[in-house]
Amino acid sequence: MTRRIFFKLLGAFLLVILAGTVTLDFAIRRAWEASLHQEIERALVEKTRLFAGRVQSDKSHTMQEVADDAGRQAQARATIIDSSGRVLADSEADPAGMENHATRPEFAAALKGEVGSSVRLSHTVHVNLLYVAVPIPGGAVRLAYPLAAIEQTTAQVRSALLQGSVLALAVALLLASLAALSVSRRLNRIVGFAERVAAGDLSARIAEGSLDEIGQVAAALDRTARRLEDAFHEVETRRQQMETLLNSMHEPVIAVSSERTVQWANGAMERLAAGRARAQAPVVEAVRDPDFLAAITAALEKREISTARVRSAVPGRVFDVTAAPMSGGAVAVLHDLTEIERVEKTRRDFIANVSHELRTPLTSIQGYAETLYETLQNGSGAREFVEVIRKNAERMARLTEDLLTLARVESGEQKLEFAAVPARELLEDAARDLRETARNRGLELSIAESSDTAVRADPDAIHQVLANLIDNAGKYAAAGGRIELGARAAGAAVEFYVRDFGPGIASDHLPRLFERFYRVDKARSVEAGGTGLGLAIVKHIVLNHGGAVHAESELGHGCTFSFSLPVAAIPAAIPKPS
Repeated sequence: MTRRIFFKLLGAFLLVILAGTVTLDFAIRRAWEASLHQEIERALVEKTRLFAGRVQSDKSHTMQEVADDAGRQAQARATIIDSSGRVLADSEADPAGMENHATRPEFAAALKGEVGSSVRLSHTVHVNLLYVAVPIPGGAVRLAYPLAAIEQTTAQVRSALLQGSVLALAVALLLASLAALSVSRRLNRIVGFAERVAAGDLSARIAEGSLDEIGQVAAALDRTARRLEDAFHEVETRRQQMETLLNSMHEPVIAVSSERTVQWANGAMERLAAGRARAQAPVVEAVRDPDFLAAITAALEKREISTARVRSAVPGRVFDVTAAPMSGGAVAVLHDLTEIERVEKTRRDFIANVSHELRTPLTSIQGYAETLYETLQNGSGAREFVEVIRKNAERMARLTEDLLTLARVESGEQKLEFAAVPARELLEDAARDLRETARNRGLELSIAESSDTAVRADPDAIHQVLANLIDNAGKYAAAGGRIELGARAAGAAVEFYVRDFGPGIASDHLPRLFERFYRVDKARSVEAGGTGLGLAIVKHIVLNHGGAVHAESELGHGCTFSFSLPVAAIPAAIPKPS
């Protein structure tokens, strides 16, 4: 790092020095040369005028002597010409051998009565000269100053500038070394501190007393390390608390990464998986159940809560798994339903067995009551008692039949034969078969709306659902005068409904309508002959189809019972033979 910083600082110094040298050479030097040139030209003009005055006043010397003397005193070349341009005298050349100077720009200006000047290479002495000419009566005089002196002075200035640049470079090397050494030591401390923090040592600290930018960076890093240490301690404390809490749970809990590997599992999960739920192990090795893996996949890919029933994770045990997405993966909680399912199965078996056992005596009671009723004379008091016995026997028979039906539906003994059936067909079959029954009750049964969308359903089971809902509407909503059936598309499902226009149901009863034996008006239900199981049967048949049920009502405006069925998958088209 020291070498890198050294060369960077040295390069910066060199750039500054180079920029300064170039600035001095191209700006200051040129301005100085122009100023020097102007000063020399001004002095030469004064000397030329003195030379002109002497030529006019000195009658004791020849023009050549005056020219020679003027050239020595002015340290310049002196020339005298007449108005035709002929050279009369020159301090450095033979006037007889010199060409006519009438065309020289400085003489041309002087012969016009002005002070003329020009810079050019002399054809006589072959050096660059500054020429200045002043008019005199009958001609002009001229002094020519060699510019070699200016060039020499400029060369000296450049030499001095180069020497100064070399000296500045030497100083720059020294300053760069010292600055690099100081900065690199400070930066090495910061790098060492950062490496300790990166390695996990959050207790590392850096002392930097300087208030410059590096000191501010060091102070900021130090504050960051302190806050990271505090935050890490807080996170670690919470992690330990959460781990203790999860390990104290009876339910197995497992966290899965987005790569479907185990991130963490509590004690209950490790016991359930018999040691297979180790960190970084594939989750398929921990729990070998397709429904569990499907719930995990749904939580990872769809980022939504998913539930499933797990039966093959542990032989003889049943779990209800809830998988929820989390940052970087998903977490699943398994609830043991083994005992609940055992008790529920026992209850269903008991109800089914009792209902089955009651069937035969109830049938006998009903048959003998009907026979006895027919043998008794009209108006006999015994006949009324027999009628009561017969009606209650019929009611108990209906109750027994509904209990058996509900038990078969709940346990899954009633096998469903799924097929793709248009919703319109289901409605029309129900309306055709039940319209006469509704008419006998003084009700009009009609189809309000329908859909040609095919649903995945068992036609006989859905017919029973619609029959129960229509029977329920006929018993409790006869005052409405009509019952409407309908079906409409609802995304990936079709929603069926049965609407009546009776007195309606209070909102506090709606959540419990599909419970077994729940009645809004018990006296009216008994009078109508209901068993309290029809809506419970509806609910479980629809759930076995993968749908849902609900009820809506408003007092005085009737009631609507709805259920949804999934849309049937469209089979792939079979290509026609070519």
